[in-house]
Amino acid sequence: MNLATALRYLDQHTNLEATAGRAEGLSLDRMRRLVSVLGDPQSAYPVIHVTGTNGKGSVARMISRLLEAHGLTVGTYTSPHLEAINERIARNGEPIADAELADAIATVAAVEDVAGITPSYFEILTAAAFGWFAEVAVDVAVVEVGMLGRYDATNVVDAAVAVLTNVGRDHTDGQGAWQAAIADEKVGIVKPGSTFVCGETDPDLRAILGGTEAARTWWRGSDFDCDQSVVALGGRSVSLRTPTGTIDDVFVPLHGEHQGDNAAVALAAVEAFFGRRADDEVVQEGFARVEVPGRFEIVHREPTVVLDAAHNVDGARACARTLREEFTLAGTIVVVVGFLEGRDPTEMLEALGAVDAGFLVACTPDSPRAIPAPVVAAAADGLGIVAEAVHSVDEAVDRALGLATADDLVLVSGSNYVVGPARTRLRSEVEA
Repeated sequence: MNLATALRYLDQHTNLEATAGRAEGLSLDRMRRLVSVLGDPQSAYPVIHVTGTNGKGSVARMISRLLEAHGLTVGTYTSPHLEAINERIARNGEPIADAELADAIATVAAVEDVAGITPSYFEILTAAAFGWFAEVAVDVAVVEVGMLGRYDATNVVDAAVAVLTNVGRDHTDGQGAWQAAIADEKVGIVKPGSTFVCGETDPDLRAILGGTEAARTWWRGSDFDCDQSVVALGGRSVSLRTPTGTIDDVFVPLHGEHQGDNAAVALAAVEAFFGRRADDEVVQEGFARVEVPGRFEIVHREPTVVLDAAHNVDGARACARTLREEFTLAGTIVVVVGFLEGRDPTEMLEALGAVDAGFLVACTPDSPRAIPAPVVAAAADGLGIVAEAVHSVDEAVDRALGLATADDLVLVSGSNYVVGPARTRLRSEVEA
């Protein structure tokens, strides 16, 4: 297969990311069968498994950089991607090459009939990642959970360290005891004898989160934490405490106070993996190299353009808080947004702080789950926001840049399906 053929093969399989279809009869049997036929490649290296409602992508990348700084070859599996599917599978921060990705997918395709199953899009990619990590002989894999936990395709790994960033409202109707239900699903990745690094601090969830078969559990707030986080040029300066001690003045080149909490979780996970304190200089080096595309990422100046793929209410509130606390604007804010089904546009706009914007451009993401731009614009109008609707992300970015002065800030947010294409559009402008 070449990559085009491999991607056509992928697209012939159910993609719950694209459709947000409700999965019935959840089970890992199909995924276990698939990796078994492949020789269980996920058992060829130790794994750090990362779940949570928000922040798991940032934490996975932080963990990877810290492990790399210690001299390890690190495989990282994340989802979804922003611009290219290759982003999901990386070795030491470098995305898998087209030819290697095609070969990895082809290897899975070759055993589909032997396995006697029809895997999903995500199962194929997950198996391809596990196989490639074994082939290139990574020392450790950092694996981000997809949308689930206990029944996520990634949960065929037997992780030495399981990480939970937090429990928030996403992929749920918010009815009944939803927090407990999500917590129970997330801790399903914690395996007997492992170390569980728990970033969730809600005391009402402690009984569920503490009921795993982990050999030990480290709790944020008591065993580890971010004790101080202040704004620094280009990110945050944080003080991180773990069970082995404290390291001060760590520069994290990411915006937002929440990234201090993510850094604390990441460092705790790495020390749990090594079973010892991490060297201070190595920690500084690892964090200094962290990049998280699409997470309050500044991609343009005059006007300042910020990309933040906040796709749920908690993420939107974190975005608004970061903008409020870290940026002093001489001009106004122009917001470019698009949302997917399952989001209340009014609630999301309020959470993003869009009521303070000078103008809003709504667009329709390229997804079967997209909320039409006129619906989002009408919600903005109902909040008293001056807004207009355009068809595509490219049109929305062009319109916002045309409206903005050098002193203004353009915020692009609402979905990966908005931020990804916007990032491609803006990078093509810079390169031109």
